[in-house]
Amino acid sequence: MKIRIVAVCLVLGLVCCACTSTPKINITKIADDVRAEQVKEMRFGMFICWSFSTFYGQEWTPTLDKDSSYFTATGCDTDQWCKTAKEAGMNYILFLSKHHDGFCLWDTATTDKKVTNSPLGIDVLAKLRKSCDKYGIKLALYFSEGDWNWPGAADGKGHWVASGKDPEMKKAQLKELLTNYGPIEFWWMDHAAGTGGLSHKETVDWMHKFQPNTFVGFNHGQKAGRIALREVGKPGPLGDPKAASPHNKGGETGHNFLLAEFTYPILPKHKGGAMWFYSLPKHDNLCKSADSLYKDYVGAVKHGNLFSLDVGPNYEGKLRDIDVKTLREVGRMIKLGAKGE
Repeated sequence: MKIRIVAVCLVLGLVCCACTSTPKINITKIADDVRAEQVKEMRFGMFICWSFSTFYGQEWTPTLDKDSSYFTATGCDTDQWCKTAKEAGMNYILFLSKHHDGFCLWDTATTDKKVTNSPLGIDVLAKLRKSCDKYGIKLALYFSEGDWNWPGAADGKGHWVASGKDPEMKKAQLKELLTNYGPIEFWWMDHAAGTGGLSHKETVDWMHKFQPNTFVGFNHGQKAGRIALREVGKPGPLGDPKAASPHNKGGETGHNFLLAEFTYPILPKHKGGAMWFYSLPKHDNLCKSADSLYKDYVGAVKHGNLFSLDVGPNYEGKLRDIDVKTLREVGRMIKLGAKGE
C-alpha cells in the first residue's frame, strides 16, 4: 500500500512539474497570417522597465562611469509582477532585457555589465520566465539594438550623434535570449541608440534562425518585421496615421506589417523623475486612471492591437501599491465587459 501511495505521489509530482515547465520553442514555421492572429489574441500586457534608469531617476542613464554595482535593487518579486498582470486581465509581459546603457538583465556571457554581477546577483529574466510559466503569462522582450558601450558611440546620446557598432556582439546577445529563455512572442526593438551595426532586415533574419515564429518590431528607423510599434501611440487600425507613434515619422505604410502594438507609461506626466522607469517616492500616488486604461484596452481589442502598459518596479523590485490597485480595477472592468454588464 505504501509503495502504491508513493508511486501515485511521484506521478502527480511529474504532472505538476510538466504543467509549470517552460514551453518548448517551436522551430517549425507557422504562416505569418496565422501567427499574426495568435499574437493579436494576447491583446493586453505589462511592459516592465527596470534597469540603471530606475536608480538614476531619468529615462536615459550615461553608462561609461557605471558598472553593475550601480544597479542596487534589494529584491525582485517577479511573482508579484505576473500575479498582478493576471489580475489585470493581461496575457503577456514585455520585459526590458537591455537598455541603451548596455546593462543586461540576464546572465549573458557577452559582457560583465550584467545583473548577475550586481548586488542583486540573480538572473532576473530567468526568474521572470519561471513566474510567467507559473501564472500562465506569455513573454515578450524589449531590446536596445544599439549600445553606448560599443565602438563609436557617444555616451548618453541618440544615434543622430554617434552610433555604437558591434554587430557580432548584438547577434550573440540576441542568440542567447532566443535560445536560453523559451519562446519569445514578440520583440520591441529600440532604435534610439542606432542599429548596433546590423540592419533591421539583417536583425530579423538572424533572429528567425532561432525562433522563426517570433514577431519583431522597431520603434523607428528602417521598416522591417511584422509588427508596427507605436511608442506613446494609440489604438487604431493598422496604417492609421492618427494612431501611429509620433516618433515614427514614416508611419506604418509602405511595409507589410500584420499588426500594431501601442505602449505608454502608467505614470502621468509630472515634473522631475522618469516616466518609463520608476520615478521618485514623491510620485508614488501618481497613476493614470483605471477608466482611461480600460478605454484604451477596449480600443486595442476593437482594432486588433496589442496594448503594452508600462509599469516600472521600484528599488525593491516591486510594483507600486497604486499600480497594483489600479490594474486590479482594470481587470475587474475587463471581466464585467466580457459578461456584457
